Amino acid sequence: MRFTSLVVELIRARPRLVVWIVVLAQAALWLVVPLMIYRSPPGDVATVLAFGREYQVGTGLGPPLAFWVADIAYRAAGNHVFGIYLLAQACEVATFIAFYHLARAIVGGPQAVLAVLLSMTVVVFSSPSVEFGPAILARPLWALLLLHSWQLIGQNRRSAWFAWSIDCGLLLLTTPAAIGMILLVAGFAVATARGRRALMSIDPLYALLVIVVLALPYLIWLVRADALAMPPLPALADLSVHAKRWGVVLGGLIVATAAIVLLTILNSRWFARGSDDAPIIYRPPVSSLERQFVYFFAFVPAVLGSFVAALFNYDGVFGGAGVALLMSGLAVIVATGDLIYLRRQRLLRMAWAAAIAAPAVVALAATLFIPWTGDTEVATSLPSAAIGHFFDDSYQRRTNQPLRAVAGDPQLAGLIAMQAPRPHLLLDATPQRTPWLSIAKFNETGGVVVWRASDTSGAPPPEVAQRFPGLVPEVPRSFERLVNGRQGLLRIGWAIVRPKEQ
Repeated sequence: MRFTSLVVELIRARPRLVVWIVVLAQAALWLVVPLMIYRSPPGDVATVLAFGREYQVGTGLGPPLAFWVADIAYRAAGNHVFGIYLLAQACEVATFIAFYHLARAIVGGPQAVLAVLLSMTVVVFSSPSVEFGPAILARPLWALLLLHSWQLIGQNRRSAWFAWSIDCGLLLLTTPAAIGMILLVAGFAVATARGRRALMSIDPLYALLVIVVLALPYLIWLVRADALAMPPLPALADLSVHAKRWGVVLGGLIVATAAIVLLTILNSRWFARGSDDAPIIYRPPVSSLERQFVYFFAFVPAVLGSFVAALFNYDGVFGGAGVALLMSGLAVIVATGDLIYLRRQRLLRMAWAAAIAAPAVVALAATLFIPWTGDTEVATSLPSAAIGHFFDDSYQRRTNQPLRAVAGDPQLAGLIAMQAPRPHLLLDATPQRTPWLSIAKFNETGGVVVWRASDTSGAPPPEVAQRFPGLVPEVPRSFERLVNGRQGLLRIGWAIVRPKEQ
């Protein structure tokens, strides 16, 4: 007699419920973990908040939407970083729900659940989901763009044009990679007969008008800032170096799919006996257009994104790994066949849960154990609330005014800028990146300059002293990290620049 577990029955009978359960569970995990072990936000979150506070139409970091949304979420949570973590997980939930609807339209509900489960292992493992920024906000917009593109091309739903135009406009306001992402969709549409048929109407013109209206403020800023030029191409002599970097970036994306490979191997016939009795997840046949759509957007964004990253020396894949690898799970499901046998179900569940929990375990281990292994500092262990409160209180006591601006060490200054009353951030080493405040304006309105002190004298570094002549350093302030380990206390040197009227 064939035994079918409750999980398989739920996948068959209530696929949408299963998707909501696993997606919300994963989001809850990444809400709890940072609140438990992070004393300061990870990655560039502090910088994102500092830029979002200014509500600039455009900056050197790119389009403004992610920064604006981050500031709104932060203020709504009472100036607490919980709002940012919640916003990041809301983006993750929206991404996989939209991806599920796309997968369901191609392979049906039950197999769409499996596609979501596989893609979750890749997206969660390949890129942190709590470091909110343009790359995180671009994920749900990319998933929605693919969903509405399929509705236009594969299902001939003219009503999807308006939603498609909104997706494109918001993407242009979110990430510099938006133009490339939209061109990929347009290229696929032009290359297929049904895509060309969808373009042969007046609807694309209305969609283009909506896109221009949404992105017009940022486009005007690009023209005024003379920022429309492409980055310089590398020299011919450096092509071999860039080719090696392309291999490294592309290899990193391949490594990120290791959980899918492991789950596929564990589910193969090689490791299972009596596989004929395994429960089956069935789907209707997949057409050639559906295969082309899935394979195209599973492989081309990863290949081109890694190539652009290597060509222009970006830190990661252009557009983000979460965007490049989103369709990988659906590609595996489409390639598997109309019938998918679920062999060794308990082992599969354990392996999948381990893949989802592994990044959280790594974050916890890094926070607790890395400080004991060397001099490497864990950025999320810095006590941002205590640092911000001290310098704000010290400035108010000395000047009888709220702290208006902070400069110096970018990491420390960004953490102070997060705290009430949320002073302006000045990146004095690169002042063109913070156009809302110059060094001259900083010296006029006053603020705090901070740096990492190497001794108890608290003398500022030469470059800081050169940019702010006449600084009178105060006694350095020491702070304890979450785990000090073999490291000493965090010693911060600082000086007050009094307002001109004083």
